[in-house]
Amino acid sequence: MKNFERAKRLDLLPQQFFASLAGTVNAVVNEGHDVINLGQGNPDQPTPPHIVEKLTDAAQSPSNHKYPPFRGLPSFKEAIAAFYFREYGVELDPETEVAVLFGGKAGLVEIPQCLLNPGDGVLVPDPGYPDYVSGVAMAEANMIKMPLREENGFLPDYGVHSREELERAKLMFLNYPNNPTGATATKSFFEDTVELASNHDICVVHDFAYGAIGFDGQKPVSFLETDGAKDVGIEIYTLSKTYNMAGWRVGFAVGNKSVIEAISLLQDHLYVSLFGAIQEAATTALLSSQDCVTELVATYEERRQLLISGLQGIGWDVKAPQGSFFAWLKVPEGFTSVEFSTYLLEKIHVAVAPGVGFGECGEGYVRVGLLTTNDRIKEAISRIESLELFHKRD
Repeated sequence: MKNFERAKRLDLLPQQFFASLAGTVNAVVNEGHDVINLGQGNPDQPTPPHIVEKLTDAAQSPSNHKYPPFRGLPSFKEAIAAFYFREYGVELDPETEVAVLFGGKAGLVEIPQCLLNPGDGVLVPDPGYPDYVSGVAMAEANMIKMPLREENGFLPDYGVHSREELERAKLMFLNYPNNPTGATATKSFFEDTVELASNHDICVVHDFAYGAIGFDGQKPVSFLETDGAKDVGIEIYTLSKTYNMAGWRVGFAVGNKSVIEAISLLQDHLYVSLFGAIQEAATTALLSSQDCVTELVATYEERRQLLISGLQGIGWDVKAPQGSFFAWLKVPEGFTSVEFSTYLLEKIHVAVAPGVGFGECGEGYVRVGLLTTNDRIKEAISRIESLELFHKRD
């Protein structure tokens, strides 16, 4: 059989970090071990029943068995606009300021291909969601890393970048509540971001995947709440986390009209929008009672408290996340992030994600997901406490 040479752009893609991590964990599972997997980012709760029921009903309609409108059902786009006004006080034109996405990830990878030419600069958070890098690679653009340091609340310090870097940058990725650090952004930070973007003609793409998940009574801030935000960028939202709809692959981009049009144009050539029944179910999710969201956030907050207090109780110096469903934990002295992750997996069969997988500045940390039951979290803490490493600290 002939072996066809693949396009050179595919060789630019980074290794798929999460696929590699899953392979490592599955190898241990296949050996027969009971692995507590805290390294994944897959919601463990089911989609709320009223959303599933809407999908079931909508799937029976012959109108949804045809191609939907290329750019999405008007009713879904109107629901997105209503959701943003209700939650954030942001007004959106459903026709020109909303683009339907096949999940937030698709939008994040598509954006660089919509706006960048080979060699253009992109400001990317380090550590950050690995698929930002994938989109940049596909566009043959150049990354300009923005270090996220604990001493700065895991917010980028724009002052460390030279004028040349800022002038070269055409795009910036941000993500708050943040994956992997669990940090949240302030209104003043977003105001500074709008000013910087305006001064240097940078398009801001705020990944708001965890927008519903804030702790200690604090609601995460939408970038679009900031004066002038729509002039300089967009926000990408997914129903995956807010409504446990990860497998449904439905999200949307909102904001700057020119960027929304560019996304829609690219997608016109890739898709014929989402299955109409999914769009109808997503409309129900956005417009119906949000009690399911409140309950979900309370569940994650309870798990956060259990994890952090438990680990602190055994002598691990860790801090609680402000949002998202991840905790970002400093590894004990004497380990790299990969070494410590391997140590936990091999010694006690607890899987965590090494911080360096999210970027060079992730070294020294591991990411832990709040995506399993309280009993499994307690068991993970008990296993960690059994390690000789923590006995030496007594």
